[in-house]
Amino acid sequence: MTVGVDRHELRQIIAGLTEGVILVEPDQTITWANDAALAMHGAGSLEELGETVDAYRDRFSVRYRNNRPPEHYPIERVVRGETFHDVIVEVVRSDQPDIAFVHSLRSLVATDRAGQPSCLALILQNVTPQFEAEERFEKTFNANPAPAVITRLSDLRHVKVNAGFLEMTGHTRDGVIGRSVYEVDVLADAKQRELAVTRLNAGQTIPQMEACLRLPDGGTRFVIVAGQPIEMGEEPCMLFTFADLELRKKAETSLRQSEARFATAFRMTPVPTLLARADGFTVTAINEAFPRIFGYGQDKSVGRSAEEMGLWVSDPARAKFEATVRRAGYVLGLETCMRHEDGTEIDCLVSAERVVIGEDDYVLAVLQDITERKRSERELFTAIETVMADTSWFSRGLIEKLAGLRHPGRDSTDEGVQSLTVRERQILGLVCAGLSDEAIAKRLNLSRNTVRNHAASLYRKLGVHKRTEVIVWGRDNGFTTREAST
Repeated sequence: MTVGVDRHELRQIIAGLTEGVILVEPDQTITWANDAALAMHGAGSLEELGETVDAYRDRFSVRYRNNRPPEHYPIERVVRGETFHDVIVEVVRSDQPDIAFVHSLRSLVATDRAGQPSCLALILQNVTPQFEAEERFEKTFNANPAPAVITRLSDLRHVKVNAGFLEMTGHTRDGVIGRSVYEVDVLADAKQRELAVTRLNAGQTIPQMEACLRLPDGGTRFVIVAGQPIEMGEEPCMLFTFADLELRKKAETSLRQSEARFATAFRMTPVPTLLARADGFTVTAINEAFPRIFGYGQDKSVGRSAEEMGLWVSDPARAKFEATVRRAGYVLGLETCMRHEDGTEIDCLVSAERVVIGEDDYVLAVLQDITERKRSERELFTAIETVMADTSWFSRGLIEKLAGLRHPGRDSTDEGVQSLTVRERQILGLVCAGLSDEAIAKRLNLSRNTVRNHAASLYRKLGVHKRTEVIVWGRDNGFTTREAST
Protein backbone atom coordinates (compact mmCIF):
# COMPACT_ATOMS: atom_id res chain seq x y z
CA MET A 1 0.00 0.00 0.00
CA THR A 2 1.31 3.44 -0.89
CA VAL A 3 1.10 5.90 1.96
CA GLY A 4 2.56 9.05 0.29
CA VAL A 5 5.58 9.52 2.59
CA ASP A 6 9.32 9.15 1.90
CA ARG A 7 11.65 6.67 3.61
CA HIS A 8 12.77 9.17 6.24
CA GLU A 9 9.17 9.64 7.35
CA LEU A 10 8.54 5.89 7.32
CA ARG A 11 11.55 5.33 9.57
CA GLN A 12 10.06 7.78 12.07
CA ILE A 13 6.73 5.95 11.99
CA ILE A 14 8.33 2.54 12.36
CA ALA A 15 10.50 3.76 15.24
CA GLY A 16 7.36 4.77 17.16
CA LEU A 17 5.38 1.67 16.22
CA THR A 18 4.21 -0.56 19.10
CA GLU A 19 1.29 -2.85 18.18
CA GLY A 20 -0.99 -0.99 15.80
CA VAL A 21 -0.83 2.19 13.70
CA ILE A 22 -3.38 4.25 11.84
CA LEU A 23 -2.18 6.93 9.43
CA VAL A 24 -4.38 9.97 8.86
CA GLU A 25 -3.98 13.05 6.66
CA PRO A 26 -4.68 16.65 7.68
CA ASP A 27 -7.82 16.50 5.52
CA GLN A 28 -9.10 13.73 7.89
CA THR A 29 -8.55 10.96 5.38
CA ILE A 30 -7.48 7.65 6.93
CA THR A 31 -4.84 6.44 4.49
CA TRP A 32 -3.51 3.27 6.10
CA ALA A 33 -3.82 0.88 9.07
CA ASN A 34 -1.82 -2.21 9.83
CA ASP A 35 -3.35 -5.60 10.65
CA ALA A 36 -2.93 -5.12 14.41
CA ALA A 37 -4.87 -1.84 14.34
CA LEU A 38 -7.65 -3.45 12.29
CA ALA A 39 -7.86 -6.42 14.70
CA MET A 40 -8.12 -4.05 17.65
CA HIS A 41 -11.34 -2.74 16.06
CA GLY A 42 -12.68 -6.09 14.94
CA ALA A 43 -12.28 -4.92 11.34
CA GLY A 44 -10.95 -6.85 8.38
CA SER A 45 -10.16 -3.93 6.05
CA LEU A 46 -9.59 -0.19 5.91
CA GLU A 47 -13.04 0.26 4.42
CA GLU A 48 -14.57 -1.50 7.46
CA LEU A 49 -12.52 0.72 9.75
CA GLY A 50 -13.59 3.85 7.91
CA GLU A 51 -11.78 5.79 5.23
CA THR A 52 -12.37 9.15 6.92
CA VAL A 53 -12.58 10.41 10.47
CA ASP A 54 -16.34 11.01 10.11
CA ALA A 55 -16.83 7.44 8.89
CA TYR A 56 -14.80 6.21 11.86
CA ARG A 57 -17.05 8.19 14.24
CA ASP A 58 -20.14 6.64 12.67
CA ARG A 59 -18.85 3.09 13.04
CA PHE A 60 -17.23 3.30 16.49
CA SER A 61 -18.19 4.90 19.80
CA VAL A 62 -15.37 5.92 22.11
CA ARG A 63 -15.43 6.43 25.89
CA TYR A 64 -12.48 7.64 27.90
CA ARG A 65 -11.78 5.37 30.88
CA ASN A 66 -11.98 8.31 33.27
CA ASN A 67 -15.59 8.70 32.11
CA ARG A 68 -14.76 12.10 30.60
CA PRO A 69 -17.11 12.81 27.67
CA PRO A 70 -15.18 12.57 24.36
CA GLU A 71 -15.29 16.17 23.13
CA HIS A 72 -12.88 14.97 20.49
CA TYR A 73 -12.02 11.43 19.47
CA PRO A 74 -8.31 10.64 19.81
CA ILE A 75 -8.07 10.34 16.03
CA GLU A 76 -9.46 13.88 15.75
CA ARG A 77 -6.88 15.11 18.20
CA VAL A 78 -4.20 13.55 15.98
CA VAL A 79 -5.55 15.46 12.96
CA ARG A 80 -5.30 18.66 14.95
CA GLY A 81 -1.62 17.89 15.57
CA GLU A 82 -2.06 17.32 19.31
CA THR A 83 0.60 15.28 21.06
CA PHE A 84 -0.58 12.89 23.78
CA HIS A 85 0.33 9.53 25.29
CA ASP A 86 -1.11 6.84 27.59
CA VAL A 87 -4.70 7.78 26.82
CA ILE A 88 -6.99 4.87 27.74
CA VAL A 89 -10.28 4.55 25.81
CA GLU A 90 -12.99 1.96 25.42
CA VAL A 91 -14.02 1.38 21.79
CA VAL A 92 -17.31 -0.25 20.79
CA ARG A 93 -18.50 -1.02 17.25
CA SER A 94 -21.92 0.48 16.57
CA ASP A 95 -23.11 -2.71 14.87
CA GLN A 96 -21.73 -4.95 17.65
CA PRO A 97 -22.49 -3.14 20.94
CA ASP A 98 -21.73 -6.23 23.05
CA ILE A 99 -18.07 -6.28 21.99
CA ALA A 100 -15.72 -3.70 23.49
CA PHE A 101 -11.99 -3.08 23.12
CA VAL A 102 -9.74 -1.13 25.47
CA HIS A 103 -6.89 0.78 23.83
CA SER A 104 -3.89 2.61 25.20
CA LEU A 105 -3.19 5.41 22.70
CA ARG A 106 -0.54 7.91 21.85
CA SER A 107 -0.10 10.25 18.92
CA LEU A 108 2.88 10.52 16.57
CA VAL A 109 3.52 13.50 14.29
CA ALA A 110 5.94 12.69 11.43
CA THR A 111 7.81 15.67 10.00
CA ASP A 112 9.70 16.24 6.79
CA ARG A 113 13.28 17.42 6.56
CA ALA A 114 12.07 20.97 6.91
CA GLY A 115 10.39 20.07 10.21
CA GLN A 116 6.86 20.44 8.87
CA PRO A 117 4.18 17.85 9.74
CA SER A 118 3.83 15.56 6.78
CA CYS A 119 2.13 12.49 8.27
CA LEU A 120 0.00 11.96 11.35
CA ALA A 121 -0.26 8.63 13.14
CA LEU A 122 -2.34 7.14 15.94
CA ILE A 123 -0.41 4.40 17.80
CA LEU A 124 -2.55 1.75 19.56
CA GLN A 125 -1.83 -0.90 22.16
CA ASN A 126 -4.42 -3.52 23.08
CA VAL A 127 -4.92 -3.48 26.87
CA THR A 128 -8.32 -5.24 26.85
CA PRO A 129 -7.16 -8.34 28.82
CA GLN A 130 -5.57 -6.14 31.48
CA PHE A 131 -8.70 -4.07 31.95
CA GLU A 132 -10.97 -7.13 31.89
CA ALA A 133 -8.89 -8.55 34.72
CA GLU A 134 -9.12 -5.24 36.56
CA GLU A 135 -12.88 -5.19 36.06
CA ARG A 136 -13.16 -8.70 37.49
CA PHE A 137 -11.06 -7.59 40.45
CA GLU A 138 -13.20 -4.46 40.83
CA LYS A 139 -16.43 -6.49 40.90
CA THR A 140 -14.98 -9.01 43.33
CA PHE A 141 -13.55 -6.26 45.53
CA ASN A 142 -16.87 -4.39 45.70
CA ALA A 143 -18.94 -7.55 46.22
CA ASN A 144 -16.70 -8.92 48.98
CA PRO A 145 -18.52 -8.49 52.32
CA ALA A 146 -15.19 -8.30 54.15
CA PRO A 147 -14.32 -4.60 54.67
CA ALA A 148 -11.35 -3.50 52.52
CA VAL A 149 -9.45 -0.39 51.43
CA ILE A 150 -6.73 -0.04 48.78
CA THR A 151 -4.01 2.55 49.40
CA ARG A 152 -1.53 3.81 46.79
CA LEU A 153 2.00 3.47 48.14
CA SER A 154 3.48 6.40 46.22
CA ASP A 155 1.53 8.99 48.20
CA LEU A 156 -0.25 6.77 50.81
CA ARG A 157 -3.70 7.86 49.64
CA HIS A 158 -6.74 5.62 49.50
CA VAL A 159 -7.77 4.86 45.92
CA LYS A 160 -10.50 2.24 46.44
CA VAL A 161 -12.92 1.29 49.19
CA ASN A 162 -15.64 -1.35 49.18
CA ALA A 163 -19.17 -1.33 50.60
CA GLY A 164 -18.17 -3.56 53.53
CA PHE A 165 -15.80 -0.90 54.90
CA LEU A 166 -18.34 1.88 54.39
CA GLU A 167 -21.07 -0.10 56.18
CA MET A 168 -18.78 -1.03 59.06
CA THR A 169 -17.46 2.48 59.68
CA GLY A 170 -20.21 4.81 58.45
CA HIS A 171 -17.78 6.64 56.12
CA THR A 172 -18.90 7.81 52.69
CA ARG A 173 -16.97 6.85 49.56
CA ASP A 174 -16.00 10.48 48.94
CA GLY A 175 -14.88 10.73 52.56
CA VAL A 176 -12.33 7.94 52.00
CA ILE A 177 -11.13 8.12 48.37
CA GLY A 178 -8.24 10.57 47.99
CA ARG A 179 -7.66 10.84 51.75
CA SER A 180 -4.30 9.81 53.17
CA VAL A 181 -3.79 6.73 55.29
CA TYR A 182 -3.41 9.04 58.30
CA GLU A 183 -6.54 11.11 57.61
CA VAL A 184 -8.75 8.02 57.44
CA ASP A 185 -6.43 6.09 59.74
CA VAL A 186 -6.77 2.36 59.11
CA LEU A 187 -4.02 1.64 61.64
CA ALA A 188 -5.47 3.70 64.49
CA ASP A 189 -4.40 2.43 67.92
CA ALA A 190 -2.98 -0.73 66.34
CA LYS A 191 -1.18 -2.90 68.89
CA GLN A 192 1.91 -3.02 66.63
CA ARG A 193 1.49 0.34 64.95
CA GLU A 194 5.21 1.08 64.56
CA LEU A 195 5.75 -2.26 62.84
CA ALA A 196 2.71 -1.67 60.61
CA VAL A 197 3.89 1.81 59.54
CA THR A 198 7.39 0.50 58.83
CA ARG A 199 6.00 -2.32 56.69
CA LEU A 200 3.63 0.08 54.90
CA ASN A 201 6.42 2.48 53.96
CA ALA A 202 8.49 -0.46 52.71
CA GLY A 203 5.59 -1.95 50.75
CA GLN A 204 5.75 -5.17 52.76
CA THR A 205 3.05 -7.44 54.18
CA ILE A 206 1.48 -6.13 57.39
CA PRO A 207 0.58 -9.01 59.77
CA GLN A 208 -2.82 -9.24 61.44
CA MET A 209 -3.18 -7.01 64.49
CA GLU A 210 -5.94 -5.49 66.55
CA ALA A 211 -6.78 -1.82 65.97
CA CYS A 212 -9.50 0.64 66.96
CA LEU A 213 -10.84 2.68 64.05
CA ARG A 214 -12.18 6.17 64.70
CA LEU A 215 -15.60 6.64 63.14
CA PRO A 216 -17.02 9.81 61.54
CA ASP A 217 -19.68 10.09 64.28
CA GLY A 218 -16.98 10.23 66.97
CA GLY A 219 -17.28 6.59 68.00
CA THR A 220 -14.76 3.77 67.65
CA ARG A 221 -14.78 0.25 66.26
CA PHE A 222 -12.53 -2.63 67.25
CA VAL A 223 -11.14 -4.53 64.25
CA ILE A 224 -8.39 -6.87 63.13
CA VAL A 225 -6.46 -5.24 60.26
CA ALA A 226 -3.92 -6.75 57.87
CA GLY A 227 -2.13 -5.40 54.78
CA GLN A 228 -1.09 -7.16 51.57
CA PRO A 229 0.98 -5.49 48.80
CA ILE A 230 -0.70 -5.57 45.35
CA GLU A 231 -0.33 -3.78 42.02
CA MET A 232 -3.09 -1.91 40.23
CA GLY A 233 -2.20 -0.91 36.69
CA GLU A 234 1.49 -1.32 37.53
CA GLU A 235 0.97 1.06 40.48
CA PRO A 236 2.21 -0.43 43.81
CA CYS A 237 -0.60 -0.42 46.37
CA MET A 238 -1.50 -1.90 49.76
CA LEU A 239 -4.73 -3.86 50.22
CA PHE A 240 -6.02 -3.43 53.78
CA THR A 241 -8.60 -5.96 54.95
CA PHE A 242 -10.55 -5.87 58.21
CA ALA A 243 -12.44 -8.24 60.51
CA ASP A 244 -15.03 -6.64 62.75
CA LEU A 245 -14.32 -7.40 66.42
CA GLU A 246 -17.22 -5.41 67.83
CA LEU A 247 -19.51 -8.41 68.39
CA ARG A 248 -16.64 -10.42 69.84
CA LYS A 249 -15.68 -7.55 72.14
CA LYS A 250 -19.28 -7.24 73.33
CA ALA A 251 -19.45 -11.01 73.88
CA GLU A 252 -16.17 -10.93 75.80
CA THR A 253 -17.39 -8.04 77.94
CA SER A 254 -20.67 -9.83 78.61
CA LEU A 255 -18.77 -13.03 79.45
CA ARG A 256 -16.46 -11.19 81.85
CA GLN A 257 -19.44 -9.59 83.57
CA SER A 258 -21.23 -12.94 83.77
CA GLU A 259 -18.13 -14.64 85.16
CA ALA A 260 -17.71 -11.83 87.69
CA ARG A 261 -21.31 -12.27 88.84
CA PHE A 262 -20.83 -16.04 89.05
CA ALA A 263 -17.60 -15.62 91.03
CA THR A 264 -19.30 -13.25 93.46
CA ALA A 265 -22.30 -15.54 93.94
CA PHE A 266 -20.00 -18.57 94.26
CA ARG A 267 -17.82 -16.89 96.86
CA MET A 268 -20.61 -15.34 98.96
CA THR A 269 -23.17 -18.16 99.08
CA PRO A 270 -23.50 -19.42 102.69
CA VAL A 271 -23.73 -23.08 101.62
CA PRO A 272 -20.45 -24.97 101.07
CA THR A 273 -19.83 -25.10 97.34
CA LEU A 274 -17.01 -26.42 95.21
CA LEU A 275 -16.10 -26.38 91.52
CA ALA A 276 -14.40 -29.43 90.03
CA ARG A 277 -13.31 -30.53 86.57
CA ALA A 278 -15.80 -32.91 84.99
CA ASP A 279 -13.18 -35.29 83.62
CA GLY A 280 -11.54 -36.22 86.92
CA PHE A 281 -13.48 -34.30 89.60
CA THR A 282 -10.34 -32.41 90.55
CA VAL A 283 -11.35 -29.42 92.69
CA THR A 284 -10.49 -26.08 91.10
CA ALA A 285 -12.22 -23.71 93.53
CA ILE A 286 -14.04 -23.67 96.86
CA ASN A 287 -16.15 -20.91 98.39
CA GLU A 288 -15.73 -19.28 101.77
CA ALA A 289 -18.29 -21.54 103.45
CA PHE A 290 -16.52 -24.77 102.48
CA PRO A 291 -13.54 -24.58 104.89
CA ARG A 292 -15.85 -23.22 107.57
CA ILE A 293 -17.92 -26.43 107.49
CA PHE A 294 -15.45 -29.07 106.32
CA GLY A 295 -12.13 -27.63 107.48
CA TYR A 296 -10.29 -28.13 104.16
CA GLY A 297 -8.67 -24.86 103.04
CA GLN A 298 -7.51 -23.86 99.56
CA ASP A 299 -4.13 -25.56 100.04
CA LYS A 300 -5.69 -28.90 100.95
CA SER A 301 -8.55 -28.98 98.47
CA VAL A 302 -7.72 -27.14 95.22
CA GLY A 303 -5.87 -29.42 92.83
CA ARG A 304 -7.07 -32.59 94.57
CA SER A 305 -10.08 -34.79 93.94
CA ALA A 306 -12.71 -35.58 96.55
CA GLU A 307 -11.34 -39.12 96.62
CA GLU A 308 -7.82 -37.87 97.37
CA MET A 309 -9.17 -35.58 100.09
CA GLY A 310 -11.15 -38.42 101.66
CA LEU A 311 -14.20 -36.17 101.66
CA TRP A 312 -16.73 -38.96 101.16
CA VAL A 313 -17.23 -41.44 104.00
CA SER A 314 -18.44 -44.10 101.53
CA ASP A 315 -16.36 -44.67 98.40
CA PRO A 316 -19.20 -46.60 96.68
CA ALA A 317 -21.52 -43.64 97.30
CA ARG A 318 -18.92 -41.27 95.82
CA ALA A 319 -18.41 -43.48 92.75
CA LYS A 320 -22.17 -43.72 92.22
CA PHE A 321 -22.51 -39.93 92.56
CA GLU A 322 -19.75 -39.26 90.01
CA ALA A 323 -21.15 -41.83 87.56
CA THR A 324 -24.61 -40.24 87.80
CA VAL A 325 -23.20 -36.78 87.11
CA ARG A 326 -21.33 -38.09 84.07
CA ARG A 327 -24.39 -39.89 82.75
CA ALA A 328 -27.26 -37.53 83.58
CA GLY A 329 -25.40 -34.25 84.01
CA TYR A 330 -26.84 -33.55 87.44
CA VAL A 331 -27.71 -34.95 90.89
CA LEU A 332 -30.39 -33.43 93.11
CA GLY A 333 -30.80 -33.82 96.87
CA LEU A 334 -28.60 -36.85 97.49
CA GLU A 335 -28.41 -37.67 101.22
CA THR A 336 -24.95 -38.92 102.10
CA CYS A 337 -22.23 -38.64 104.71
CA MET A 338 -19.13 -36.48 104.29
CA ARG A 339 -15.97 -36.34 106.37
CA HIS A 340 -14.54 -33.23 108.07
CA GLU A 341 -10.78 -32.69 107.87
CA ASP A 342 -10.52 -33.86 111.49
CA GLY A 343 -12.40 -37.09 110.74
CA THR A 344 -15.81 -36.02 112.03
CA GLU A 345 -18.69 -37.33 109.91
CA ILE A 346 -21.15 -34.76 108.59
CA ASP A 347 -24.59 -35.55 107.18
CA CYS A 348 -25.02 -33.72 103.86
CA LEU A 349 -27.58 -33.08 101.17
CA VAL A 350 -25.58 -32.96 97.90
CA SER A 351 -26.73 -31.42 94.63
CA ALA A 352 -24.49 -31.04 91.56
CA GLU A 353 -24.73 -30.04 87.93
CA ARG A 354 -22.34 -29.96 84.98
CA VAL A 355 -21.57 -26.44 83.73
CA VAL A 356 -19.43 -25.04 80.91
CA ILE A 357 -17.01 -22.26 81.82
CA GLY A 358 -15.08 -20.91 78.87
CA GLU A 359 -14.62 -24.02 76.77
CA ASP A 360 -14.15 -26.49 79.64
CA ASP A 361 -16.64 -28.76 81.44
CA TYR A 362 -16.94 -28.46 85.21
CA VAL A 363 -19.14 -29.80 88.00
CA LEU A 364 -20.66 -27.30 90.42
CA ALA A 365 -21.51 -29.10 93.68
CA VAL A 366 -23.44 -27.76 96.67
CA LEU A 367 -22.98 -29.62 99.98
CA GLN A 368 -25.63 -28.61 102.51
CA ASP A 369 -24.87 -29.59 106.11
CA ILE A 370 -27.96 -31.35 107.53
CA THR A 371 -26.24 -32.90 110.54
CA GLU A 372 -28.39 -31.06 113.08
CA ARG A 373 -31.57 -31.91 111.22
CA LYS A 374 -30.67 -35.57 111.00
CA ARG A 375 -29.72 -35.62 114.72
CA SER A 376 -33.08 -34.12 115.64
CA GLU A 377 -34.87 -36.67 113.46
CA ARG A 378 -32.98 -39.55 115.04
CA GLU A 379 -33.76 -38.28 118.53
CA LEU A 380 -37.42 -37.92 117.59
CA PHE A 381 -37.59 -41.41 116.12
CA THR A 382 -35.89 -42.88 119.19
CA ALA A 383 -38.47 -41.16 121.39
CA ILE A 384 -41.29 -42.43 119.18
CA GLU A 385 -40.00 -46.00 119.31
CA THR A 386 -39.62 -45.76 123.09
CA VAL A 387 -43.14 -44.60 123.76
CA MET A 388 -44.58 -46.92 121.11
CA ALA A 389 -43.21 -50.00 122.90
CA ASP A 390 -46.70 -50.31 124.28
CA THR A 391 -49.15 -48.73 121.88
CA SER A 392 -52.34 -50.08 123.30
CA TRP A 393 -53.23 -46.74 124.85
CA PHE A 394 -52.43 -44.59 121.75
CA SER A 395 -55.31 -43.20 119.79
CA ARG A 396 -55.54 -44.13 116.10
CA GLY A 397 -55.05 -40.50 115.01
CA LEU A 398 -51.91 -40.10 117.09
CA ILE A 399 -50.42 -43.34 115.72
CA GLU A 400 -50.97 -42.06 112.18
CA LYS A 401 -49.35 -38.71 112.98
CA LEU A 402 -46.32 -40.39 114.54
CA ALA A 403 -46.00 -42.66 111.52
CA GLY A 404 -46.17 -39.61 109.27
CA LEU A 405 -43.30 -38.02 111.15
CA ARG A 406 -41.18 -41.11 110.72
CA HIS A 407 -41.62 -41.51 106.95
CA PRO A 408 -43.39 -38.47 105.47
CA GLY A 409 -44.96 -38.90 102.04
CA ARG A 410 -44.06 -42.60 101.51
CA ASP A 411 -45.76 -44.21 98.50
CA SER A 412 -48.48 -46.66 99.53
CA THR A 413 -47.77 -49.04 96.66
CA ASP A 414 -44.85 -50.81 98.40
CA GLU A 415 -44.10 -54.23 96.94
CA GLY A 416 -44.33 -55.79 100.46
CA VAL A 417 -48.12 -55.28 100.49
CA GLN A 418 -48.58 -57.53 97.47
CA SER A 419 -46.86 -60.46 99.18
CA LEU A 420 -49.07 -60.49 102.29
CA THR A 421 -51.73 -63.17 102.81
CA VAL A 422 -55.27 -62.29 103.90
CA ARG A 423 -54.55 -63.43 107.46
CA GLU A 424 -51.31 -61.41 107.58
CA ARG A 425 -53.20 -58.32 106.39
CA GLN A 426 -55.73 -58.83 109.18
CA ILE A 427 -53.03 -59.12 111.80
CA LEU A 428 -51.19 -56.09 110.37
CA GLY A 429 -54.36 -54.00 110.58
CA LEU A 430 -54.99 -55.04 114.20
CA VAL A 431 -51.36 -54.36 115.17
CA CYS A 432 -51.69 -50.88 113.65
CA ALA A 433 -54.90 -50.43 115.66
CA GLY A 434 -52.83 -50.95 118.80
CA LEU A 435 -54.02 -54.46 119.79
CA SER A 436 -51.68 -56.83 121.63
CA ASP A 437 -51.03 -60.41 120.46
CA GLU A 438 -53.48 -61.74 123.08
CA ALA A 439 -56.22 -59.32 121.97
CA ILE A 440 -55.59 -60.22 118.30
CA ALA A 441 -55.85 -63.95 119.16
CA LYS A 442 -59.23 -63.40 120.85
CA ARG A 443 -60.47 -61.17 117.99
CA LEU A 444 -59.55 -63.73 115.30
CA ASN A 445 -60.27 -66.81 117.46
CA LEU A 446 -56.70 -68.01 117.12
CA SER A 447 -54.07 -69.22 119.55
CA ARG A 448 -51.34 -66.83 120.64
CA ASN A 449 -48.69 -69.05 119.01
CA THR A 450 -50.54 -68.92 115.70
CA VAL A 451 -50.69 -65.12 115.93
CA ARG A 452 -46.97 -65.00 116.71
CA ASN A 453 -46.15 -67.26 113.74
CA HIS A 454 -48.15 -65.04 111.40
CA ALA A 455 -46.47 -61.95 112.90
CA ALA A 456 -43.01 -63.47 112.36
CA SER A 457 -43.87 -64.10 108.69
CA LEU A 458 -45.21 -60.56 108.48
CA TYR A 459 -41.95 -59.12 109.91
CA ARG A 460 -39.89 -61.15 107.46
CA LYS A 461 -41.87 -60.02 104.41
CA LEU A 462 -41.81 -56.38 105.46
CA GLY A 463 -38.12 -56.40 106.38
CA VAL A 464 -38.70 -55.09 109.93
CA HIS A 465 -37.69 -56.35 113.35
CA LYS A 466 -39.80 -54.46 115.89
CA ARG A 467 -43.48 -54.08 116.52
CA THR A 468 -43.10 -50.30 116.40
CA GLU A 469 -41.57 -50.60 112.92
CA VAL A 470 -44.54 -52.73 111.84
CA ILE A 471 -46.94 -50.06 113.09
CA VAL A 472 -45.06 -47.28 111.32
CA TRP A 473 -44.88 -49.30 108.10
CA GLY A 474 -48.56 -50.14 108.25
CA ARG A 475 -49.55 -46.53 108.90
CA ASP A 476 -47.31 -45.38 106.05
CA ASN A 477 -49.12 -47.75 103.71
CA GLY A 478 -52.67 -46.94 104.77
CA PHE A 479 -53.56 -49.94 106.98
CA THR A 480 -56.45 -49.35 109.37
CA THR A 481 -58.66 -51.47 111.59
CA ARG A 482 -60.77 -52.15 108.52
CA GLU A 483 -57.97 -54.37 107.26
CA ALA A 484 -58.56 -56.59 110.27
CA SER A 485 -62.06 -57.45 109.16
CA THR A 486 -61.17 -58.39 105.56
